[in-house]
Amino acid sequence: MKAAQVHGMTSDQLSDELVKLKKEQFNLRFQAASGQLENTARVRQIRRDIARIMTVARQRPAGEVEVRVKPKSEAPSQGSKRA
Repeated sequence: MKAAQVHGMTSDQLSDELVKLKKEQFNLRFQAASGQLENTARVRQIRRDIARIMTVARQRPAGEVEVRVKPKSEAPSQGSKRA
């Protein structure tokens, strides 16, 4: 998928495409784990397409596109230091 293609998509299309790619990434991960993955380059291509869609979505005005991203786990709080 080219960047120009992604830029031409509507917000709904971006969200739908992102869901589709995430599902495909999930399936490819299982194929790789079970040794059934034949086209290993597809994993990289999907990962980059997801990143491309998320980048375009974040560049759009706030509230126009809803992209759900899991937050990274937060570092443990340092409020309980020993004296």
